Amino acid sequence: MKVDYIIVGCGLAGIAFCEELRRNKKSFVVFDDASQQSSMVAGGLYNPVVLKRFTMAWKAMELLKMVTPFYTEIENNLNIEIVSKSPIFRIFNSVEEQNNWFTASDKPLLSEVLSDKLLKNSNTNINANFGLGEVFQAGKIDTVTLVNAYINCLKKEEKFVETSFDYNKIIVDKDKVQYQGIEADFIVFADGFGLKENPYFKYLPLIGSKGEYIVIESKKLKLKGTLKGSIFIIPLKEETYLVGATYDNFDKTNQPTEEAKHILIDKLKTMIHCDFSIIDHIAGIRPTVKDRRPLVGKHPIVTRLAVINGLGTRGVMASPYLAQQLFNHLENRAELDSEIDIQRFEKLFIS
Repeated sequence: MKVDYIIVGCGLAGIAFCEELRRNKKSFVVFDDASQQSSMVAGGLYNPVVLKRFTMAWKAMELLKMVTPFYTEIENNLNIEIVSKSPIFRIFNSVEEQNNWFTASDKPLLSEVLSDKLLKNSNTNINANFGLGEVFQAGKIDTVTLVNAYINCLKKEEKFVETSFDYNKIIVDKDKVQYQGIEADFIVFADGFGLKENPYFKYLPLIGSKGEYIVIESKKLKLKGTLKGSIFIIPLKEETYLVGATYDNFDKTNQPTEEAKHILIDKLKTMIHCDFSIIDHIAGIRPTVKDRRPLVGKHPIVTRLAVINGLGTRGVMASPYLAQQLFNHLENRAELDSEIDIQRFEKLFIS
C-alpha cells in the first residue's frame, strides 16, 4: 500500500492535518488507539482573550479568521453540527477588575473583541455583584461530535487503523518511510501526550497538564452564553453545562479524581446560587509545552518524520493554522513560524 502520509493520532491536530491533506489532494492513512483523551474532553472554546489578564491570546486574530471556515467546511462535508457562536461573559470580582477591563477594551486589537460596556447581571442564579464583561468573536466547537464523526468517516473511506502504533517497526529510507507494509513520503505524529513515549520526539519538552471537567444539569441556571469566573461554565444541550477545568502538572493519568471534582464543585458554588446535579466527570492530559508554544516540524535527523503537537488549551483555534504551516513546510519547504518550530529545542536533542 502506498500513500503520501501516515498520520498518528486523530485528535484536533490530526484532524486538522488530514483536512490540509484533503484540500491538497494528498492520500493518507491514520493510526489511533484512543489512548489520548485531550480532544475528547476539551472545553472546545475558541476565545481570542486571556481572561485572567485581559490580553490577546497568541496570534488570536490570525487564528480566529481560520476557525469558522475550517469547522464549517467539516460540518458540511460530514453533515454534522459542531460550531456554535456565542459570547463569553467574564464575571468581575472588584471595581479594580472592571477598570482593568475598560483599560484593555480601549486598546486597538482588544477593542475588536472586548465590549466597552459594563453589563449588569440580570440572572439571579449567577453571583456577579460587580457585573460582567462580554467577549465578542467567541464560540464553541463540539469536539466530541467532531472526533467521533471524523473517525467514522475515515473508517468508511478505509483510511483508519484502530491500533497502537509501534515505533520500532518504522523503516526509514532516503526517499520514503515504511510502516507495516504501508509506504509513505512522511509520517506525521499528532499523538498528544503520547509523544512522551515516542523515541524520535520524546526529547521535546512536552509537560502535559491534566484537566478535569464535570458535566452538570440545572433547570434554573439558564445561561445565554459561556460564563467565566474562577472556572468556565459552558452551555451544552438540554439544560446541561460543562464545568471546568482543573490544572494538574503531576498526575498523568486519564482517570477522574474525587479531589478535582470537589475543587470544581466548590468553585462552581461561588459562581452560581441554584441547584444542580452532576451527570458526568471526565479527564484528559493537555499536551502543554514549557514555553507555551506548539511543537511543529521535522525530526533533526530523520526528516521524513514530523510532529504537530503541544496545542495546550487552545487546540480548537490553533490546529488549522499549525496544520497549514506543517504542510507547507513538508511539501513546499516553506519556513515554519519560528515560535512553533521545534528547532528552538535543538540543544535538547543534541544533549
